[in-house]
Amino acid sequence: MSASSNSRPYKIAVLLCDTPLPAILASQGDYGAIFETLFRNSLQAVGDRDVEFVVDAYDVRNEQVYPKDVDQYDAVLLTGSAASAYENLDWINKLTDYVRFLAKEKPHIRLIGICFGHQIIARALGGECVPNDGKWEVGITEIDLTDIGQRLLGVSKLNLEQMHRDHVPAVPPSFHLLGSTSIAPNQGMVELYPDASPESITPANVHIFTVQGHPEFHKSITEEIVKARHSTGVLNKDIVDDYASRADWRNDGPSVVGKTLWEILRASRAEGGPQKQTAA
Repeated sequence: MSASSNSRPYKIAVLLCDTPLPAILASQGDYGAIFETLFRNSLQAVGDRDVEFVVDAYDVRNEQVYPKDVDQYDAVLLTGSAASAYENLDWINKLTDYVRFLAKEKPHIRLIGICFGHQIIARALGGECVPNDGKWEVGITEIDLTDIGQRLLGVSKLNLEQMHRDHVPAVPPSFHLLGSTSIAPNQGMVELYPDASPESITPANVHIFTVQGHPEFHKSITEEIVKARHSTGVLNKDIVDDYASRADWRNDGPSVVGKTLWEILRASRAEGGPQKQTAA
């Protein structure tokens, strides 16, 4: 699909739930810029680099700023964070309420959750986020996909960068599981529009899409985080060594997850699509 087939660029609101480490901020920009890079790099996988899009970033953690006119956006994306989604903090509670509002009152807007964002969406919509007994997932990790995950993502296995020790232990009501690992049983989930069948899922059916991993991360970002957390003792040597053994594995962030995000966005503009329906 070329830019000429749409009268306006795609618009994505990125809700910044954290600030990158100084070294990452200097080389890659804030998480708004990092996700803009993900969307741009993913266009190659879609097969059309000429798609026009705009990413607007809102600092919902430090400034607690939200879109004044959210209806202008095709999607709202929640980033990762070093915070825990179960914390009773004003900015986290406000974000949880906002997600609940978007999901129920603005179903024409696609919701995307990444890591912490995945956990916040679960908390907002009937699930929970909990500590995972100190068990970390760090670096590129192979995810076993469900039948729904395989159909939507178009692959049998998924490799994503990870950086978490909290997790969503179960799938909230109305959601469908995309994949799992031995450490985190919910590696991603989708909520579909009414009357959509999980057995014949297409990108047009997807209202909410989340992953526990980080499709926006690449090796240099993860390396910097691992180095910083190892230096402060957050990550021990065994975890760092295990991460290093997988550092050069295939990363499906842009080519699979990024591509799927674009397919969901493009379907939202399709004539007669489900964007005006109310989500289940």
